[in-house]
Amino acid sequence: MGEVRVDSAAGIMTITLADVENRNALGGALIRDTLDGLAAANADASVRAVVMTNEGSTFCAGANLKERSSAKAKASRSGGFENLLEAILASPTPVVARIAGHVVGGGNGLASACDISIAQEDVQFGFTEVRLGVIPAIISVVCLPKMRRGEAMEAFLRGHRFPAKRAAELGLINRAVPVAELDSAVAEVVADLRKGGPSALGKAKRLVYEVPEMDRREAFKWTAKLSGELFAGEEAAEGMAAFLGKRKPSWATDESDN
Repeated sequence: MGEVRVDSAAGIMTITLADVENRNALGGALIRDTLDGLAAANADASVRAVVMTNEGSTFCAGANLKERSSAKAKASRSGGFENLLEAILASPTPVVARIAGHVVGGGNGLASACDISIAQEDVQFGFTEVRLGVIPAIISVVCLPKMRRGEAMEAFLRGHRFPAKRAAELGLINRAVPVAELDSAVAEVVADLRKGGPSALGKAKRLVYEVPEMDRREAFKWTAKLSGELFAGEEAAEGMAAFLGKRKPSWATDESDN
């Protein structure tokens, strides 16, 4: 994985976008390697969360224009980026974005698709596509549900850069923090994720994405069935026994347990 580095420690897989020369642009190799890393995390029961981060001054510069301008890339259209966004959304393993660099174009989709995204406050965001004569098409699927229509319209049409704090106000990320506090903020989130039931975390993601799209009666029916299945499962039995016994459930770990 030359453009992406994957490391695992203490039950946390870190996927680092490391194509610094191309500002972590969304080329075919970077997309494939990131997909492979996420698939490996989901296949490993010991992995409790994925942290996606970057090397260099850019988290993700959007489309790899060198690749996209070639005849072959034009024929393949998106280069598979939509598959990566879908994989993040569908991942039963929580994905946390540690954003330590600028976010441009398609990078906004990557940041928005992650379950919890935290950026250092000195980085800039921007939907710059219109300035290249294109539009934020694919990423609109993950960005628009998080944004108010008027604010999305302004961001998409102006193509300007804005600070991480504004990105948080728009709902693209969860929050912006001082540079010195980025690692501690991510560590706090990861520590909380370690306390959740692995199956429950994945199902909780499904609620967030699926319930708002359902008819109300359909939603009550589906969630009641899902709730019943979970309460009848081994994970819930262990969780309730641990609560009543005033102990940690078997799945709850911290870094010192590994």
